[in-house]
Formats: sequence, structure tokens, C-alpha cells
Amino acid sequence: MSHLNIEAFRAINDLGKNNSFLDHIAVFFAEYMLYFLILGMVVYWFTRKDKNRMMIILAMISVVVAEVLGKIAGKFYSHFQPFAVLPHVNKLINHAIDNSFPSDHSIIFFSICFLFLLVRKKEGWLWILLACLVAVSRVMVGVHYPVDILTGALIGIISALIVYWIAPKLSFLNKLLAFYEKIEESILPRSKSGNKHKNF
Repeated sequence: MSHLNIEAFRAINDLGKNNSFLDHIAVFFAEYMLYFLILGMVVYWFTRKDKNRMMIILAMISVVVAEVLGKIAGKFYSHFQPFAVLPHVNKLINHAIDNSFPSDHSIIFFSICFLFLLVRKKEGWLWILLACLVAVSRVMVGVHYPVDILTGALIGIISALIVYWIAPKLSFLNKLLAFYEKIEESILPRSKSGNKHKNF
């Protein structure tokens, strides 16, 4: 473990020691923002707009790709969580002791949120901001080093780019979405103004 990584961890993790209200914010972002992300994906899906639905499909594929890459990275390098190794860590949440490299939360948030940015640039930056806040919060609560979240973020971004670039070549995704929407239409008909299926 590099001295710089540990020093960066201490600087971020110690923020709450002098500002206790930051602890509560960090715990909220570290523990509950995943539910907000899932809710956001559900809302996008049920707008029943083809662009949003294809974005969600690609985001899910991006997560799978990122998780596979993350597991591979974890085979080449590993270390336990800071609270399990370092003294006087400001540990704010319960967490099992296992390999903390790379950060799963960073992988999930950046693989999804960066895909959102590529598809919906206007509000995409807000999703990236959310991903960054979650990543920092995982250090503040004592369960990850900065290198864990940076590596997870990089893996997530690379995965999102790969999926976004190859998506136009995967015509079966459009066919799959069209098939789903045909079934959905028979159960919950859209209004006449509803948009028809278009390629992503």
C-alpha cells in the first residue's frame, strides 16, 4: 500500500472527525444512493421513450461488463478495507472484511452514470456528480481507499464507452426492445401520441 494512497485516505476519512454533520451525509450517500440510482432507472424506463429504454438496457450491460473487469482486476491485486488494517479509522458503517479493490460501488455508479452522460448529456453531468459523491463517501465511511474508488471509476467509464460504441452494431437489442414493447402495448396501450420504436 503506497504512502500517498494512505495519506489521501486519511485526509478524506478525517473530514468527519472535525465536522460531525459530514458523517451523516457520508453515510447517507454511501448506504442509500444505490436505491436512488435504481429508482432513477425505473423512472427512465417507464417514461416509455425508446431512447431512455435503450439507455437503461445499455447501462445494465455496462454494469455486467464492468463487474467482470472488476473481478479480473481483483485477481491481480487485492487488499483489505482500511478499517481492517489501519488504526484510528473513522468507520461509520458495517462492512465485511474482504478484498476492497476495486470498489464495487464505484464500478456500478460510474458504469451506469457515465452511460447516462453519453446518452443524455444535459442531465448526465448530474449523474456523474452523484457517482463522484458516492465514491468519496465510501472513503469517508472508512471502507475504501482512494485507489479503490479511482480504479472502480475507471473500469466503469471504460465499460460504458465500450458498450456505447458497440451498441449500434447490436441490432438484436433493438429487436428485443421492440418485442418487449409489443407485449407491453397489448397490456398497457400507449396514447396515440406515444412514440414508435426507433433504432438507438
